[in-house]
Amino acid sequence: MLQSIKEGVVAVDDRGEVTLINDAAQELLNYRKSQDDEKLSTLSHSWSQVVDVSEVLRDGTPRRDEEITIKDRLLLINTVPVRSNGVIIGAISTFRDKTEVRKLMQRLDGLVNYADALRERSHEFMNKLHVILGLLHLKSYKQLEDYILKTANNYQEEIGSLLGKIKSPVIAGFLISKINRATDLGHTLILNSESQLPDSGSEDQVATLITTLGNLIENALEALGPEPGGEISVTLHYRHGWLHCEVNDDGPGIAPDKIDHIFDKGVSTKGSERGVGLALVKQQVENLGGSIAVESEPGIFTQFFVQIPWDGERSNR
Repeated sequence: MLQSIKEGVVAVDDRGEVTLINDAAQELLNYRKSQDDEKLSTLSHSWSQVVDVSEVLRDGTPRRDEEITIKDRLLLINTVPVRSNGVIIGAISTFRDKTEVRKLMQRLDGLVNYADALRERSHEFMNKLHVILGLLHLKSYKQLEDYILKTANNYQEEIGSLLGKIKSPVIAGFLISKINRATDLGHTLILNSESQLPDSGSEDQVATLITTLGNLIENALEALGPEPGGEISVTLHYRHGWLHCEVNDDGPGIAPDKIDHIFDKGVSTKGSERGVGLALVKQQVENLGGSIAVESEPGIFTQFFVQIPWDGERSNR
């Protein structure tokens, strides 16, 4: 039965010596038991470095949902004591590969953000259509002509310019939705005039970029608050296989006692969920081999710097 389940299972005795390991665990740990290794002695030492079962064996305290990375795999491990007549005689660890789940969640985050972009864009077009239909109904043809010309000019100036810099329609649509959202909240979101982005990022890269920008922009909008007039600037620059991103806002900044821990799980700024989101962003960015950093001057600005690998050589030639 143990060999048929997908979760890895490792059992140890009261001395911490491995007594059982199923096939799933062997594969996840990249371990193969030899015929001469019936007592799994070589694995016992390695396993003790992966999971500290001493506390479980000593006082029976379970270890729940520990995340451990082994050979680029993220494992979620639970360890519980095994008792016989009330006496702890060993412990069992069960674990599963969380890497694929994380990748799927990352892609889902990107798709959700993209869906939000499409929904907001559709809402904007419907509003314009209602204005046009209203002017037609009132037979206000001169006002209708002026409105259509103004709308077309605004599109060419704002959207046309953005599409010229951002070759990915997914990212472009996402940024347009965020520009509109910032405007609705009374703030300004601008794309730096020197920005440029090739359209050849992988699915993981695009999903990570959307998730990252989505979190950073929403955090900036939250930091700016309800008072209108705030400004957020976004810069995207591709160079030699790397995409460099900057998101800057002129909000209240991050308190000095929090900035060093801003990427820690559970850390928030002034009642917001900023730190929680940033912990996930940092995790996703680093999974791609990228990095994220922040600078902030309280009362003046906050600026995030992100770099991720980007498959853009073909588009940049």
